[in-house]
Amino acid sequence: MAKYSDIKGFTVQTVSSDPAASVAAAGSWASGAALNQARRNSGSMGGASLAVQVTGGTPLAGGYPGVDGKSEQYNGTSWTEVADLNTGRTNTMGCGTQTAGLNTSGLTSPPTVNKTENEQWDGSSWTEVGDVNTGRWSAGEAGTSTAAIFAAGSVYPPVSADTELWNGSAWTETTNMSTARKYVAGMGIQTAALIAGGSTPSNTGASEQWDGSSWTDVSSMNTARHYLAGTGLYTEALVFGGQTPSGQLANTEFWDGTSWTEIGDLGAAKSMNSSSPSGSVATAVTTGGYPTPSQMGVTFEWTSPFTPTTLRKITEGQLFFNSTTNTFKETVSDIPGATWASGGALGTGRYATGMFGLQDAAIIFGGSAAGGGPYNRTDVENYNGSSWTEIAEINTGARNTRGTGTTTAGLKFGGEAPSVPGVLNQTETWNGSAWTEVNELNTARQAMGAFGTSTAAIAATGSPTPTAVESWNGSSWTEIAEVNTGRSNVGAAGSTPQTSGIIFGGNVSPKGQTETWDGTTWTEVSDLNTVGILAGGSGSSSLNALAFGRNVPPRTVNTEFWDGSSWTEVANLGTARYSGGSAGSSGASAIFAGGVSSTFNPSATEEWTANLGNKTIGSS
Repeated sequence: MAKYSDIKGFTVQTVSSDPAASVAAAGSWASGAALNQARRNSGSMGGASLAVQVTGGTPLAGGYPGVDGKSEQYNGTSWTEVADLNTGRTNTMGCGTQTAGLNTSGLTSPPTVNKTENEQWDGSSWTEVGDVNTGRWSAGEAGTSTAAIFAAGSVYPPVSADTELWNGSAWTETTNMSTARKYVAGMGIQTAALIAGGSTPSNTGASEQWDGSSWTDVSSMNTARHYLAGTGLYTEALVFGGQTPSGQLANTEFWDGTSWTEIGDLGAAKSMNSSSPSGSVATAVTTGGYPTPSQMGVTFEWTSPFTPTTLRKITEGQLFFNSTTNTFKETVSDIPGATWASGGALGTGRYATGMFGLQDAAIIFGGSAAGGGPYNRTDVENYNGSSWTEIAEINTGARNTRGTGTTTAGLKFGGEAPSVPGVLNQTETWNGSAWTEVNELNTARQAMGAFGTSTAAIAATGSPTPTAVESWNGSSWTEIAEVNTGRSNVGAAGSTPQTSGIIFGGNVSPKGQTETWDGTTWTEVSDLNTVGILAGGSGSSSLNALAFGRNVPPRTVNTEFWDGSSWTEVANLGTARYSGGSAGSSGASAIFAGGVSSTFNPSATEEWTANLGNKTIGSS
């Protein structure tokens, strides 16, 4: 009989909550207790756990344009009425805690008057203290009862960029925001604040950070909106709800200090809702709002099982047992949940380009530009994850050229240039600063499939010799095994070195053929679901690839993931197109730039990202 200690196995960690990318990513909204007095456009303060206080606003009972001075406190279970403001007002702002806070400015109506009043809360009553210099409503406020910042808003009716600082006794005007606006969300503290969204008067998703002396424009929210609420810090924050021309929103977005990410929605769409600017990405409360009377008293609570100190960071490949759901799980790239998002625009719109690199570090070269531009461009642009920059040009301009490698070590080969004339066999290497002509392809061609690195690459199919395949060893090309179905205008993806790859689509009917390469032979496998030519591609091997866009005709937005045995339709591109530049390290990460769309040679860039997900391991 074997001893238990002799049996080998893996130690699997038991956890009560799945690992997550951030504290906010693990959070979710749940219903809380209803307000005693339903309202909208209130000021709010607090934020310790679920303890908040709302003050003022427009009550349901009074009807618009009524105002209110009532205050209610929340303890995570129920709302309790406390002392009223001295001056009732709506569209007012608040900051601080349940025992020491501010309620600032706002609006009375009728008549419509911007209020300058500023009241301080001591835990039991309100006291009028120093007024703001410029009365306004629907502004952003953040900080404490003795150190606050008050910015943006409406000086009825224009929008404002004014910023004022509170020192506990008086307000001082300071540097204006970059963009005047109202109906914003304010978050943070006096020396490190964040303002997001609003109306200029048109809807905006713009965000600005305050460092104690100046404002800096940062990344915009994914969904532009006004009349939203927010909570958190300069570096970690949440915004939720809001309004667009199409109506109210339930969307929640997380700010990580650099960019915004969509996460779990509110239980119902609402705008004009309130939230303390001093909450956190771990706990938050939003209450009141619009559009219906039934929403004006509704409260939602945001909670995460983690804090910054207890967060278990998600890591690809980990196995664990979730004791709450009683399931074994593994962490994988969540391809079905991946999406395309807009990236920086090309400096020069073009199609039929070559490209290599990664989603956040890519190089695009050659191609054609419509409207009088060169047919065989020589210009090159480098992408850093947010914008494109022109760099050293290739020596031989071409369209339908191809490439492999990285932004510091790349390879460009083949293509079409009518001035030469015809197809090309030129090969150039890129060392991060300059292009150098090296040994040529054995067979000149264009519109081929390509994958690999700058020292180990594959060039497969193409026109006019559609079955030809060549291998690059860092100094020369060698002809190797031919593909089964000759064609051109294919998409491709593959690994480093060039021992595992895939080509798909092409100009031979039914235009969905797929072949995989194992380093020795090509094998025909399952066809694409949506056939076509000149698709973009990314991937790490013949077991993991992505195909996107293509000309069916017409051009299409379709994206498909290859798992080693079949293609599965996943999220569509934002813009239907084909013949753009594409690159990426796997089916979980890709970039697509330019191409033929409704504008023929767009400058648009889209990025594909699949975040890690925790997948339940079944019995089969």
